[in-house]
Amino acid sequence: MTHPIDAPAWSALLLGLAALFAGIGALRKPGIWRTMLEEIEGSPTLQFLCGLLELLIGTLVYLANPRAPADVLACVMKGLGGLMMIEAIAILGFVDIYTQFWLRSLTHMHRGWAMSTVAFGLALNMAGAMRFN
Repeated sequence: MTHPIDAPAWSALLLGLAALFAGIGALRKPGIWRTMLEEIEGSPTLQFLCGLLELLIGTLVYLANPRAPADVLACVMKGLGGLMMIEAIAILGFVDIYTQFWLRSLTHMHRGWAMSTVAFGLALNMAGAMRFN
């Protein structure tokens, strides 16, 4: 007997865990995201790898989740996958503009972005976990 995988639940849970712990890490070590962005900005190799990795993950999330208008979580995850692909393309093509935007934003709102990331991760975790029996 086969058991289908609930792709929206797993996608939400895994992306939620990544966001949750990225936010916790940023709260534990203020300035770490800024340092990471400065390193990415200074390395064409890191720029390419970050863009390519996000494109891959976004594509997997987008393709793994069905187009089911009645399934809100599937629609949200498909949308997040699409947004990740758009962001990846922006990173690959316009990394200098894109990193400057985030560097300016993180200067004044580091704690706010970190707390928002934690909240977003918790929301995705709860949405994904509620689908498991």
